[in-house]
This record gives sequence, C-alpha cells and structure tokens, in this order.
Amino acid sequence: MAIKIIADSASDLPKELITEKNIELLPLKVLFGETEYDDMVTIDSTSVYEAMREGQVVKTSQASPSQMKEVFTNLAKNGDAAIYIAFSSELSGTYQTAVLMQNEVLEDYPELDLTIINSKCASLGLGLVIKHAVELVENGASKEEIIEAIRYDITHMEHVFTVDNLEYLARGGRVSKASAFVGGLLNIKPLLHMEDGKLIPLEKIRGRKKVLRRMVEVMKERNGFSAANQRVGISHGDDLETAIALQEMIQESSDCSNFTITNIGSAVGAHAGPGTIALFFLNDQKA
Repeated sequence: MAIKIIADSASDLPKELITEKNIELLPLKVLFGETEYDDMVTIDSTSVYEAMREGQVVKTSQASPSQMKEVFTNLAKNGDAAIYIAFSSELSGTYQTAVLMQNEVLEDYPELDLTIINSKCASLGLGLVIKHAVELVENGASKEEIIEAIRYDITHMEHVFTVDNLEYLARGGRVSKASAFVGGLLNIKPLLHMEDGKLIPLEKIRGRKKVLRRMVEVMKERNGFSAANQRVGISHGDDLETAIALQEMIQESSDCSNFTITNIGSAVGAHAGPGTIALFFLNDQKA
C-alpha cells in the first residue's frame, strides 16, 4: 500500500520537487486586485512581490475545503495511506479545515487512512519536514516510523527570520504602524522566531549585515552547528543574493554543507514582504 505525503503551498518547496516526488499539493488562496489565485498553481511569488512593491495590498486565505475533500475522498477510493503535514494552525485555518473535511469523508469512507499533523511550522521549516518525510517514504519506512520522524522534526525545527520592511508586518498586525515608521527611519531590522507555531519578536537590530550575523549566532546558540549533516533551509523574499550570503556566513562558522535555498512563496510572502530572509535548522538531531 502506497503512503502519500500531502503538503500545502505554505511549505515553500519548489514546484519541480513537488511534482518529482509526487507530493499532493493543497494551494492556499492569494487575493489582490479583483482576482483570487491558487498559490503555486495560477500565480507565483514573483508576481506577488511586484504587486507589493507597487503598493497593492495582497491578502491570503486557507486552502479550499472542497479540494481537500476531493483529495481525501480519492485517497479512500484508492486505498492509499496518507499523511498531511499542515501549515501552523496559529497562522492559518487550513489545518482546522482539513480536520473537518477528514471527518466528513470518514462518514462515507470509514476506511480512510489519513493522518493530519499540525506542523506548527511555516515556509521552508515546514518544507524541510516534508522533504524528510518523502525521503522516508522512498526508503520504505512504515507509516508509524514516518509519523514519529515528523513529530520529532517539528518539535526541534527552529525558525529565525528578518524582514526588510516593517510596513508589511504592520499591514498584517504584527507590529504597530508607528513602530514600522520609526523602524524604517532608523534602519532597524526585527529578528523574529517561532514558538509553538506563533511568530514571536526576538530582537531589534540596526542594519542588514548585523542582523544576518546575529542569525548565524542564534543558530550556533541553539545547537544548530551540532552535526555536519545538519539540514539547513534558507528561504528569501525575492532576494537570492542575500540568501547565498547567509549560507556563506554559516559555512564560514560551521561544517554545515546540506543547504536548501528557496524563494518564499505567495502565501507566506504576502505577509512578510520582499526582502525577507528566513533560516531553518534542527536544534537537536537523532544520531
């Protein structure tokens, strides 16, 4: 019996990898102008960042309940076992909706073998968890073994990130508009992280280079340099140059060599904005 991995577009994995690894994608919705788009399907992040730079307000909403129900129903009909690793429930209603749709499908197909996991992760932090799960599927691991590994990874996954412009966080209510204005004047870059699936301010640092150096320091402080095979993820809001610079800074200070760099997708990027840089790693690893 096949084990299917389901992901939503907030995982910021490349579309090519999702296709190659046969991952079932549930796109979140992106809205600007008069049009609603399916993230990664009918719109890409480049278009979203261009719209934001032009001053357009971009909004997002959870993945389609009807599409979820269709996917879950097909799983039951095909007799597939599946694991859906969902975007943090603190940042989207997608996980809660998936549970509702699962219960609806179970009424007609009680044999449905679907496990839905609230990752409490976002962007490539979620993507790294999904990539590991897919690797375990390819290596023939049982569903129970894969679920155990997923729960371990999400418990130990660190998210450390900064934004280039506080105004985008202000639009989403993450910081006050006054703070965003003053921060812009003073070139203050906030350093944030995730706690139990929530975005939490960590520090305020003046200057782009200083905040990148501090990200590397935080990675070291949180045991991110503990293993040479550490899986390091870096996602960026249309700023590959800075993402590569951060990778080089980490390599100068550690033996880390397993890097994944991706563009932050529309669902996350609509709130963080262009110029965002995010770093992901495990704070502990199994031997």
